[in-house]
Amino acid sequence: MKALQLLSFILFFSCTHAQHSELLVQKRLISDLSKTPLYPKLSETIDGKTDWKKEYRYLDSIDIYIITYMSDGLKIRGLMVKPKKEGNYPCIIFNRGGNRDFGTLKIGHGAITMGNIAKHGYVVIASQYRGNGGSEGQEEFGGNDVNDVLILTEVLKEVEGADTDNIGMYGWSRGGMMTYIALTKTDKIKAAAVGGALADLFTTIEDRPEMESGVAAELIPDYEHNKKQELVNRSAVMWADKFPEDVPILMLHGTTDWRVKPEQSLKLAMEFEKYRVPYRLIMFEGGDHGLTGHTKEKDEQVIRWFDRYLKNGEESPQMEYHRK
Repeated sequence: MKALQLLSFILFFSCTHAQHSELLVQKRLISDLSKTPLYPKLSETIDGKTDWKKEYRYLDSIDIYIITYMSDGLKIRGLMVKPKKEGNYPCIIFNRGGNRDFGTLKIGHGAITMGNIAKHGYVVIASQYRGNGGSEGQEEFGGNDVNDVLILTEVLKEVEGADTDNIGMYGWSRGGMMTYIALTKTDKIKAAAVGGALADLFTTIEDRPEMESGVAAELIPDYEHNKKQELVNRSAVMWADKFPEDVPILMLHGTTDWRVKPEQSLKLAMEFEKYRVPYRLIMFEGGDHGLTGHTKEKDEQVIRWFDRYLKNGEESPQMEYHRK
């Protein structure tokens, strides 16, 4: 009897421990996009037959999931997109822009933004960040919510077909800031790309005072009493020496971007020069914050970058000055 009780205790402990160790607690497939409000944008009807528009036919080759995962004991919502075909695919963590409801991930992000990457043979995963999109906790605009991004390298280990030896990170706007911070806190990212990325929050609030009163002051903990340090913590131009020397970074920016002025990327590029951080900076003439009108070129640059370092195994560039 005692032996049976001991066995029951061991089994109970094992099951409890196994459940606790699982980070990906829910994965729900969006099985029918025709039932979503997005469908009319993606499809067309010709001779009475409705099908995907030519540019969206790849949607038959990918699966889109709404996910819930654990971060710092909080249940965080997100999206994941992966190829339907079985295989072992490199991974990309996509970091969304915006704050609170502005920029919240929708099914459209999965179908279009993330889907356009997944169709090239990648598992793409993204976080709503804590406090957003049904996630527990409180958003901190680049504080502890960066942990919601960092933990995704572990969440991916629970995803079938995810090659976690080859992970990249891709962030836009505020997501670029999240990417910069994350790169200084993990060694699990092989390559990164950012677009219209926040790199100097001091400049941002000077250019756009509403970003201080309506975002920083409302979301960043203890902002009133610790303003300078909290801004430094979120401004990559202040700590470029903290970046890894073996993670190449692709920086994309529009020269007419008013949300995040292009000089932010230019200033960070000069800091990368100083500390020999590998990077490529592409400025799109006349490009706005989302690089409207440059979508095709932007997407090609991003995929080419990740293919080099995640699929083709290219080594990070050597940044020593050549003497010959």
